[in-house]
Amino acid sequence: MEWLIELITGTSIAHSILVMALVISIGLLLGKVKIFGISLGTTWILFFGIFLGHIGLQVDENILHFLKEFGLILFIYSIGMQVGPSFFSSFKQGGITLNILASGVVLLGVLITYIIHLVTGLPIATMVGILSGAVTNTPGLGAAQQTYTDVMGTTDPTIATAYAVAYPLGVVGIILSIVLFRHIFKVNFAKENSTLDGNDASKMTEAHMYSLQVMNPSIFGKNIREVKRLIDKEFVISRVLYAKTGVLDVPQTKTILEENDKILVVSNLKNIDVIEAFIGQRIDMDRSEWNKLDSQLVSRRISITKPAINGRSIGSLKLRNLFGINITRVNRAGVDLIADSRLQLQLGDRVTVVGSEESIANVEKFLGNSLKRLREPNLISIFIGIALGVLLGSIPFMIPGIPQPVKLGLAGGPLIVAILISKFGPKYKLITYTTMSANLMLREIGIALFLACVGLGAGENFVETVVNGGYKWVGYGVIITVVPLLVIGTIGRKVYKLNYFTLMGLIAGSMTDPPALSYANATAGNDMPAVSYATVYPLTMFLRVITAQLLILLFL
Repeated sequence: MEWLIELITGTSIAHSILVMALVISIGLLLGKVKIFGISLGTTWILFFGIFLGHIGLQVDENILHFLKEFGLILFIYSIGMQVGPSFFSSFKQGGITLNILASGVVLLGVLITYIIHLVTGLPIATMVGILSGAVTNTPGLGAAQQTYTDVMGTTDPTIATAYAVAYPLGVVGIILSIVLFRHIFKVNFAKENSTLDGNDASKMTEAHMYSLQVMNPSIFGKNIREVKRLIDKEFVISRVLYAKTGVLDVPQTKTILEENDKILVVSNLKNIDVIEAFIGQRIDMDRSEWNKLDSQLVSRRISITKPAINGRSIGSLKLRNLFGINITRVNRAGVDLIADSRLQLQLGDRVTVVGSEESIANVEKFLGNSLKRLREPNLISIFIGIALGVLLGSIPFMIPGIPQPVKLGLAGGPLIVAILISKFGPKYKLITYTTMSANLMLREIGIALFLACVGLGAGENFVETVVNGGYKWVGYGVIITVVPLLVIGTIGRKVYKLNYFTLMGLIAGSMTDPPALSYANATAGNDMPAVSYATVYPLTMFLRVITAQLLILLFL
């Protein structure tokens, strides 16, 4: 039994792995327990790590430091890869208002944190820990710890302790704010649902299919390229039924349109009226009726899996000329986009192709359509991104008013690089596609390692800290959680007339809090909370990481 005692109490690599595995596995099991329908999820890893650290179970300091930083990088980078494609587009389509409000929540929380720091005299590092716990933002915790270490050359366990103390009521406070708004504004769900469709800007940009009859004499005898140039809107003509011959065809750019020809069009909802007014009359003829007209033409979805296609525009592939087919829509991350000739295809896109069976079979080989290839992890882009992120995070730069050089650190650097690579990588032929399950696995492994290390490191002094005044941190955390949400939520509802479902997603997203989103989705019964959550999440996550670092740098 000596070997077992040595394994449990020693300082070997095997001991470190055993302790980490124990903390993570039991923490995840505890995370499945719900209290009043609320689960703290992976945060239980932190709490169980604190418990083991408190009873004296320790891991070698160097191993703990490495695993914590590496876990943080994996977690931050996977988040950047996830939010990157939508980061810049989130500022469009009404998202500017939501992002301004979410930024207000972040900045007001930072201001309250600083005021409490001045009033109570608590160290700013401890206050940043309380802030990160109150807003349930683990990357902010990691950024604060890493920045403190860079500046001071040592660690501060009170950052993690403050986070752990403030976190539970942070989760509860966010959900209670959502419930409170429902009663303050006397929300009627039936009324909210009735106005939902009219306010849903996201639907205006999705692809819609409809039929038109050519009635405008000014376009008789013109080809499709000329018509598209005149209208100057994004749309695709999927099929043409010639009035004179009764023949159904897949049109080319040189296809001539004549009077009473019927066309199947794909465009954004916001462009339908303009296109209809220019071309002719809307007719009641759905896709199934088009399919009945000619059994030779079929429609099929094909996945882009060939690396050579990644980053190329639809027009540059010349698929109409080569194969006689039409791409009508591109499905990316669950959203149908118009197959405009300038749209750059990415690995993992699913394109809707119309043509003959033979033509579609040929274009299928050209584009790939191999799900097996999509499942293969693209590790090169991941580790290139991590390397570039570490380099970027290590570059010192001066900011007026701050005595020492500022670094983005191991949290900010990888986050920025991941956002940029996932957004612009395909333009430079860099394959950035990662399956959702692979990204989630990377993210969960990273956060599990990070929280386990933070808990083990903070456990030794946790109880002593809480007993000697740390219990007050809970109250400070509640103030930081609730006040910004009440102020900004009221502005959003009263000034910007936000739908309650949108407001729920804004509250959850501005706190980057999945449990609150889960509650909002279950309460709403629609996807509007998820849409607004996704709209503000990228910018909010970025601001949470950066502001945590700036508080340390400016006021330490």
